[in-house]
Amino acid sequence: MADGAEVRAVNRAIDELRMRVREARAAFGDAPALQRLINDVERLEIDVRELDAVAATATVRASAPAMPRITIPDTPADPAMWVDADDEGIGGYHGPLK
Repeated sequence: MADGAEVRAVNRAIDELRMRVREARAAFGDAPALQRLINDVERLEIDVRELDAVAATATVRASAPAMPRITIPDTPADPAMWVDADDEGIGGYHGPLK
């Protein structure tokens, strides 16, 4: 399981990208392409926070005990169990079987 190093590495890369975008903004002003880059950096930060939350949840799930598996047999069920059942997928109950 991840120890958070991956998220920290991504955050460092985003910090570096943020600095480079600021440098580009100083050089090119508020061009529409630069505004999109600024928005992209913000979106990356939001996504990494969500990813970090998912990683924390996955760690909790991984440490929880597994639920026991229940085996369901392939043998047919007793037809008497279904004699007066309403099967909505076939059009409903039409009286007792003859």
